[in-house]
Amino acid sequence: MLGSDSSNLVVLLASVLKPVDDTRMHGKFARTLSSRLGTRVHVAGRAAGPAGAVGSATGVQQHPIFSGSRLSLTRLAAQWRYWRLLQRLRPALVIVHAPELLPLTMLWQIVGRQRQFLYDIRENYALNVSTQQVYRGRTRRWLAAGLRWVETLAARRAGGLLLAEASYASELPFLHEQPANRVLVLENKYQPAEGEALRSQPQPLPPPAEPLRLLYSGTISELNGVWEAIDLARGLHAAWPGGAHLTIIGFCQQPALLAQLEAVVARHPVWLTLIGGGQAVSHRHIVAEISRSHVGLLPYRPHPSTERCRPTKLFEYLAHGLPVVASPNALWQELLSRHGAGLSLDFTRPEAGAMLAARLRGTVFYPQGVPGDVLWEPEGKKLWLLLDSLFKTATFAPHFAPIAHR
Repeated sequence: MLGSDSSNLVVLLASVLKPVDDTRMHGKFARTLSSRLGTRVHVAGRAAGPAGAVGSATGVQQHPIFSGSRLSLTRLAAQWRYWRLLQRLRPALVIVHAPELLPLTMLWQIVGRQRQFLYDIRENYALNVSTQQVYRGRTRRWLAAGLRWVETLAARRAGGLLLAEASYASELPFLHEQPANRVLVLENKYQPAEGEALRSQPQPLPPPAEPLRLLYSGTISELNGVWEAIDLARGLHAAWPGGAHLTIIGFCQQPALLAQLEAVVARHPVWLTLIGGGQAVSHRHIVAEISRSHVGLLPYRPHPSTERCRPTKLFEYLAHGLPVVASPNALWQELLSRHGAGLSLDFTRPEAGAMLAARLRGTVFYPQGVPGDVLWEPEGKKLWLLLDSLFKTATFAPHFAPIAHR
């Protein structure tokens, strides 16, 4: 069903815990969809930072439906707000970016006509619940089983299934029964901000007498290697003649870990800075830190939930020509080696600071320049091709002209 103006395609992108300015839901999907004339895009999600901190793309309207802690009971109220939003906007298409919104989305589809939804699978949720120790005992087992059951039902009803990682095609059993033309991999490649001009040459390392700026960005957690990043920075600060400085920027969901981290930062302000921590940080702010840094760190600990995934920050670092030091991972190393973009390092047994400093100074990064195959634009075209196919037989097809792919 279309909105009140039959010349418009109304699309709703929805999550609960992801902010309305989320890099994938808003920065990539919403911007891509709103670029076509006659498409009205709405984004529903967690309330973002201070008002006006991050603007919305032209033609995209934001709807905060949740604000509170991850384990808060107010998440139930977000479901009600989401249902009311569906009734008010009457979208022709919903793209669901969170499994907990799947039940209401399926109900919305069942009770109406000409309603389509896509499910964007951003994580192997059941695996994460089973292995990351956030939940315990029976709660963990029942939650993982419930997630897999809901996703299986949704996969049968969705007009298409979008995968943030190619590995999910083999990992998720409910995808094995789906036709290949209903499953589409859309990796989290980098989408430049509106008006952002990307560099063509890599970020050079500073002369030895100047400080070496290191960066840890994104989710702050032990699994993602925040302590390993700090240990590495401590060694490089002593070994690099001009000293080294680590900036940690992102959001930490664990209060106990955040308190420990803040205590360490307070003891070492000369070479350690924390931005965000207990508060979400705008993606624009993270990109600004990438542009100011010399080396990006991916110190992930080995874990089943991340070993077959390419972190979003990896694409962000490569798109800005930032040299990378990453934990050993064949999937990441293939990308780093292809572009000469970084070094592999076992963060559990890091080299002495002097040895790593020598490796950094002796390596020519990005010998062919900043790569173009880490950008989102081709993924966005794939998304439009799927939508064109999805709606080609719909009653409003005359108003949904195929995009001209350049």
